[in-house]
Amino acid sequence: MKKEENTKEKICAFYASDYHFEMISLPYINKKMEENNDVVILTENDLEETMQTFLSKINLKEEKKEKILKLNWKNNNLEKINKLKEKINEKKNLIIFIKGKESYINYTNRKIGKWIPEKKEVKIVDCYNIEEVGENLEEIVSKYQKILRTAGEIEV
Repeated sequence: MKKEENTKEKICAFYASDYHFEMISLPYINKKMEENNDVVILTENDLEETMQTFLSKINLKEEKKEKILKLNWKNNNLEKINKLKEKINEKKNLIIFIKGKESYINYTNRKIGKWIPEKKEVKIVDCYNIEEVGENLEEIVSKYQKILRTAGEIEV
């Protein structure tokens, strides 16, 4: 069966802390950036300081670290969303990380979902705090095609 050329794909991830989120997402983000995907980080809290600390402790070339920091890990979502509207119209594949509480993830998905055309290659990675959604984990996972882990995407 041939995969549709343009699709929306929903992926979920679960984290215990900001550092844990960064540990899970960084290998995936790095790989996708090497494949010339655009990556956008929408986050409920500011991650710039924790990402700088995390990057200072890992073995990665300085140029890659700088490229990753340029993704904008702040929680200035209004600015990011305005740029996101432009990126959606570009021909590049787009990966959007949405990290925060369940209500923030749902709200942000509704907001950006209005701008994403049906025939657009977009991956949306919803990142949930495991402590907040612990009891509803199975229910949340059932809404997604894949889960993002440190080793990459796995089918649900």
